[in-house]
Amino acid sequence: MSKIPLSSRQKRIAEIVRQDGPITGDNIAERLSVTRAALRSDLAILVMSGILDARPKVGYYYTGKNTLGMLMEEISEIRVRDLQSVPIAIGNNKTAYDAVVTMFLEDVGTVFVVGENSTLLGVVSRKDLLKTAINKGSDLQKIPIVMVMTPLSKLIVAAPDDSVATAARRLIDNEIDCLPVVKVLNNDKHCMEVVGRITKTNFTRLLVDLAEGKGGSYHS
Repeated sequence: MSKIPLSSRQKRIAEIVRQDGPITGDNIAERLSVTRAALRSDLAILVMSGILDARPKVGYYYTGKNTLGMLMEEISEIRVRDLQSVPIAIGNNKTAYDAVVTMFLEDVGTVFVVGENSTLLGVVSRKDLLKTAINKGSDLQKIPIVMVMTPLSKLIVAAPDDSVATAARRLIDNEIDCLPVVKVLNNDKHCMEVVGRITKTNFTRLLVDLAEGKGGSYHS
């Protein structure tokens, strides 16, 4: 039998009981500003699903049996656009030194190289700059950023509508720290506007928020 997806109200009920249970149905209804009767079907589904249980004169309490299932369902609904950060970018007419300064000022490990209209041309990481800096005779102030960056043809990207699980898998499989989030322009896969970035830090923050019951804040 396939699992019935929980409604947003059912998730809220489960979280209330997890945090404050045992708790009566009347108290749950009061917390949600609805009548006790309005919650009858929601509570029945949660009990039948094994997420909650109930005892006479005690109330509802959280069993935790389907915690992993609830977590996976929560994650599956989150899109890259819900998690992404503001992209940090520099123009393609800048130098490697400019990239170093930008990384330092913005406290990031990756900078996107863009052309007109924020179109993505490449990505520069700390590792790229370090390789360049240790070469004998290198002068970062004179080296064009386009000579250091990883070009568009070799980039791994994410789209705003991708699932966060898909984006996380790309980070892991390709052993990188950051993905540019892009929007394809004019149906041309070689012309993409940078609209965000998604990093390992974003995923760490997501896991912490889910553990603390704040996952709903990521849904658009």
